Amino acid sequence: MSVFGTGSKDEWLLIIDSGVEQLGYDNGWCTSAFGPQAQIQNTAVGGSNLTAAITANPIMPRALPTRRGLQALALILATAYATILIYQAVAPRQWPEEAVVVINRVISDGRSDTGEMQKISVEETAVTPPVATATMAPFSTDLNDVFISVKTTRHYHHSRLPSIIDTWFQYAKDQTWFFTDKDDQYLQNRTNGHLVNTKCSSSHNRRALCCKMSVEFDRFLESGRKWFCHFDDDNYVNVPRLLKLLDNYNPREDWYLGRPSIPAPLEIMRQQGADSSKRPKVKFWFATGGAGFCISRALALKMVPVAGGGKFITVGDRIRLPDDVTMGYIIEHLLKKQLTVVEQFHSHLEPMKFLNEDTFHEQVSFSYSKDPRDEWNVVKIDGFRLKDDPNRFRSIHCRLFPHETDCSRR
Repeated sequence: MSVFGTGSKDEWLLIIDSGVEQLGYDNGWCTSAFGPQAQIQNTAVGGSNLTAAITANPIMPRALPTRRGLQALALILATAYATILIYQAVAPRQWPEEAVVVINRVISDGRSDTGEMQKISVEETAVTPPVATATMAPFSTDLNDVFISVKTTRHYHHSRLPSIIDTWFQYAKDQTWFFTDKDDQYLQNRTNGHLVNTKCSSSHNRRALCCKMSVEFDRFLESGRKWFCHFDDDNYVNVPRLLKLLDNYNPREDWYLGRPSIPAPLEIMRQQGADSSKRPKVKFWFATGGAGFCISRALALKMVPVAGGGKFITVGDRIRLPDDVTMGYIIEHLLKKQLTVVEQFHSHLEPMKFLNEDTFHEQVSFSYSKDPRDEWNVVKIDGFRLKDDPNRFRSIHCRLFPHETDCSRR
């Protein structure tokens, strides 16, 4: 059976090859080796209609091969009709991720794709700038797709956590967990059981930090959620904006989202041999933990052989660096997956007063710090008095969500 177009999308030439029989198209008429002319009405193909009719001029007895040919034609037409119906039913339901287009990503912190700092090398292997995936429609991220961890310590239970619990935690109560180093029944009640005692040291050394990050990572894996987003206890998280950010990325692909706090990739020497001149150098970017970062589940699963089940601590011990640096080492150096820079993450390492209040709704995280002279590094914003809101979390919260009940008391 062969189908040939006549030049118009609504006309088709049907030829049935069955031994000695052929139907040929001639000005709207069909000629056959077994009889007179039979007229073929134009076959319309479109939407859900596919019709064809064959009418003979004089009705004459037909030989057996002719009947078989017409039966075959009817079967072919019925099959084509069913195929079109099935295609129309299935085509609109294809996943948008099946039509992804890879585009070059522009590094948002000012480093150009061809800039010197982007020509990072890991030993002898050149590392090109990260690329982002653009889809025909964004991915829909539900709040329950995200596992949010907040690293803290017993020393900050009552100085830092209350301002978080009273503000942004209320927008992600079932998705946010606090990882600390001591049991606290009061906070356990206030967080509805979301305080995790990691049994790690309460000190701020690199091993204690890696210990907590290891527990965070393993708890995320157990949760089965699509995104692991880590923050510190000096971060305010704009939860709706975080979800909007994640909408742009497919959790089934490898994504490491965050912001570095250094102008160039970190360079370290591998601990091999006594002769330091022969030790290979390793360069990699890492997302600053104090600003927050997110990792897709696809990437986290690739990390399991290296970092799962407490192995994260072992890697940190080997390179002798803190938790966020260890995370970057594993992802960028060992797994060869690059950091995607997101400028909307902010840490206390940057001067927060220069952040424009008109852009607050676009930011993912905010931070603060206080120096030894008791001077605060906080955002510049109108709101509550400084003595009532020293870290400005309540003022930020009311700027983003002005209809909150507590905001009327500003």
